[in-house]
Amino acid sequence: MSAATAIGQLVPVVAWKFHYRGDIKLLGPKIKRWLGRLGKFLLLALLAIVAWQAWQYVEDATYRGARSPYLQMQSDDGITIRWQSDRTGQGVVRYGTSAQVLDRQEKEQGQTKEHEVRLTGLKPDTRYWYSVGSSSEQQYGGADYWFRTAPEPGTARPVRIMVQGDPGRALPTTLAGRDAVLAWIAKHPRPGLPALDLWFTTGDNAYRFGRNREFQQHLFAPYAELLRNVPYWPSHGNHDARRWAFYNIFTFPQQGELGGVASGSEHFFSFDYGPVHFIFLDSHATDRSPDGAMVTWLKKDLALTRQSWIVTVFHHAPYSKGSHDSDNPGDSRGYMIEMREHVLPVLEAGGADLVLSGHSHVYERSYLLDCHYGFSDSLKTSMFVDKGMGGEPPYRKPVGLTPHAGTVYNVVGSSAYADNGPLNHPAMAVARSELGSLLLDIDSNALEGRFITSKGEVLDHYRIVKEGAAGSPRSCR
Repeated sequence: MSAATAIGQLVPVVAWKFHYRGDIKLLGPKIKRWLGRLGKFLLLALLAIVAWQAWQYVEDATYRGARSPYLQMQSDDGITIRWQSDRTGQGVVRYGTSAQVLDRQEKEQGQTKEHEVRLTGLKPDTRYWYSVGSSSEQQYGGADYWFRTAPEPGTARPVRIMVQGDPGRALPTTLAGRDAVLAWIAKHPRPGLPALDLWFTTGDNAYRFGRNREFQQHLFAPYAELLRNVPYWPSHGNHDARRWAFYNIFTFPQQGELGGVASGSEHFFSFDYGPVHFIFLDSHATDRSPDGAMVTWLKKDLALTRQSWIVTVFHHAPYSKGSHDSDNPGDSRGYMIEMREHVLPVLEAGGADLVLSGHSHVYERSYLLDCHYGFSDSLKTSMFVDKGMGGEPPYRKPVGLTPHAGTVYNVVGSSAYADNGPLNHPAMAVARSELGSLLLDIDSNALEGRFITSKGEVLDHYRIVKEGAAGSPRSCR
């Protein structure tokens, strides 16, 4: 090959390389510009997603339709009535002791759709009829719209409470369970008293995310007739906590308005009703540590109450072997363990009689227990104050509030769902996977609990009886 031929073959190759490298140099800025535009697009897309999620959260916390009246903050001399209109206006409540003569009224100060009116200066344990609306029209009212004020604290009169466990989906079986309890009540009336005094839940009131619209769908619409007459006291559950609607929808005492020590928080509070001191705690969204605000307040509240009975309500079951395992540190972030270790010693030292909880979608009821704050395999014979079944004969306690005289722990979590689990916690006298709700009757020296299934069967019946002289203070050994 001649030198001329070799040079002739190399020239196109060299020329191509120089051309390619030149294109690369020219392409570099183009890639940078393209990547910059892509980055801006991705950033805008991310911001749009965040904005959409924020808007969804705001939407979830609102419900723009009408909502019928529901009763809150019942006391012996007052009550709060809440409802919602589909247009802005000044809310007015007209009321009186006769369905035909509503001769008193209370107006809101401003204009709103979400109405909240507090009635005061009422007579204790008295029925009032009411209507709600505006100055120009009545939105809800009639002979079926009434409430009854609470008896004076310390009054020895019977108290009846329906307790729904995790009821947050209005399934046919859930509503059948409600109707089964009401049917049992109708067959066992209390002359001169309302069919039902109070209505509690153990949390998870609106599945799946605690949205305002879910509360409307699963509570306010299907339970409207009950809500207009019976004060509703829901416990805060983990599903309720997925949005912030819960504490916007409901009104709870913060300043000791209904008895008990002022907590300064709607997350934990107490109130008195007749002979009972009720305590509601937030086991999900509140510090559960021994030195936290909730436990510190609880100690003060228990030390000052002089009521005959103490009933406590919170969501996370301290003892359960149902759909949740109270021995498992990884279950529910360990909240069940923290409630057992940090809250139960305070309750038992304060003389608590009954603790109601949910979260685990089963029904479980303990023996009369004291001083057990560890895992289930640490339960000792000495921790059973009474290992009877609690029916006949009943669990027996001394009169008054004796420290460490024994507490019954009742898991009521199956009003909407009945899930599986081993159901073998040694603290439990009864453990069943059945749909239903609990009916509590407290009368003088006796507390009775009946778990009524959605089919109307009384699956469990227990009693706590206080008799004899007041007990001597005890402590955990």
